[in-house]
Amino acid sequence: MTEINDLISKIVNNVQEEQANSSSNTTASSQSTTATAGKTMTAADYPFFQKHPDLVNAPTGKNVKEVTLEAAINGQVKPEDLRISPATLKAQGQIAASAGRPSIQSNFDRAAELTKIPDERVLEMYSSLRPYRSSEQELLDMADELENKYGAKICANFVREAATEYKKRKKLKGDN
Repeated sequence: MTEINDLISKIVNNVQEEQANSSSNTTASSQSTTATAGKTMTAADYPFFQKHPDLVNAPTGKNVKEVTLEAAINGQVKPEDLRISPATLKAQGQIAASAGRPSIQSNFDRAAELTKIPDERVLEMYSSLRPYRSSEQELLDMADELENKYGAKICANFVREAATEYKKRKKLKGDN
């Protein structure tokens, strides 16, 4: 268990260093894609839900104010309406970056990317990322899928980095 914890810690540290180096690029791209009516969120916009409930929407476009128990009972709320939108996650990330937390912004950006991927596939990918579960090529194929099929470039780079670290530390399928 200690060996796995060390590996995870190393991967997290490497990713955080890389993200810190590219945080200015990430911030710029996040600002341009956030559906917050052109406003860049800052720490003054925290807590986002309380200050901007009009901007908290499901990917279906349904606003959080429309998600009520009565609406659910009447069949007006679907499971998809209970999901968070990428725009809301990006706005939360902007707030974190404004508060001097670029790593948290990166986490929100990755989460925003993951909203594009079906839940079942996310779980398969999660399982495949466990040590000894995938070959290097399988991980690289997953990274290509993330980037090319879902436009999840940050997650794709994370998986490529995991493939490199797993290879170095002999954590790939067949190494055990």
